Amino acid sequence: MILVTGGLGSIGSHTARALLDLGESVVLTAHRSVQVPEYLAGEPGGRVVVEPLDTTDEAAFLAIGKQRDITGIVHLAAGPYDTPDPVDYLRAESLALFNALKAAKEWGVRRFSVASSIGVYAGVDQVPWREEVPLPAVAPHQNHAFKKSAELFTTLAGESAGFETVNLRIGTIWGPLGLPDSPFFPLPRLLSAAVRGENPDLTPPRPPAYADDATDLCYVKDCGRAIALLMLTERLNHRTYNVSTGRLVSYSEVVAAINATVPSANITLPDGRNPDRPPDNYLDITRLQEDTGFRPEYDVQQAVPDYVDWLSRHDR
Repeated sequence: MILVTGGLGSIGSHTARALLDLGESVVLTAHRSVQVPEYLAGEPGGRVVVEPLDTTDEAAFLAIGKQRDITGIVHLAAGPYDTPDPVDYLRAESLALFNALKAAKEWGVRRFSVASSIGVYAGVDQVPWREEVPLPAVAPHQNHAFKKSAELFTTLAGESAGFETVNLRIGTIWGPLGLPDSPFFPLPRLLSAAVRGENPDLTPPRPPAYADDATDLCYVKDCGRAIALLMLTERLNHRTYNVSTGRLVSYSEVVAAINATVPSANITLPDGRNPDRPPDNYLDITRLQEDTGFRPEYDVQQAVPDYVDWLSRHDR
């Protein structure tokens, strides 16, 4: 069985779905909600197990392995990104990671994957972003600071205990169960407003959107499948992998797909590019493709109708 912390979140639940499709069974930890999404329901007994867990509770974390035969861990659980005190945030995130790493050692897992972020490339000018580029010692957000250190902690622990480690540098993800009003990029807000017939208000603190802005955009179903492949592929040649679709997607392309799917939306964006926006960049996924055979299945024209259908029936 593969343990997925944060397994009922957007990325976690889609990683679980992909693992199930590849023949694995999963244990999913959940903290704030234990509601299983419909795409994980109806599996034969024992293939999907949900364990309520505060990942900062070491004893409760380790107890899971006494009940289940856990062979791998995908550590995706994360505390609130907007925790006001960075010390509180870093303490909680670090404790959860250390508990997951201790569990990996005690349970004798084969492979441990940890969620990193596209944000670790802040300050890197190379286009596209590749895994081998040296990372500068900068972090524009407390989340990015933790992700950089999490990669080092995970690699060190794996080398010491003898399990394989994978750092998942995850791109800009959207899709079912994601935040419909993200503070990091405006596209979820534009789509959710279209579905609900609302004004797509992008006044601060929401980020603005211009027609020629572009982002590294990956549909969550592709993200989950990539992570599952990195967990189950027999041989990996690296410890760090970019997880995305490997291309820039313009905001105008997304808006065109939204308007085609929800004609009443009639979203328009200001021409040009946001003058205050840093240069657009994206993740190179050559390693991921070569080692796992991953190919994205959802371009914008496929992702938008799928996401619209989901949001028409769910809150997020």
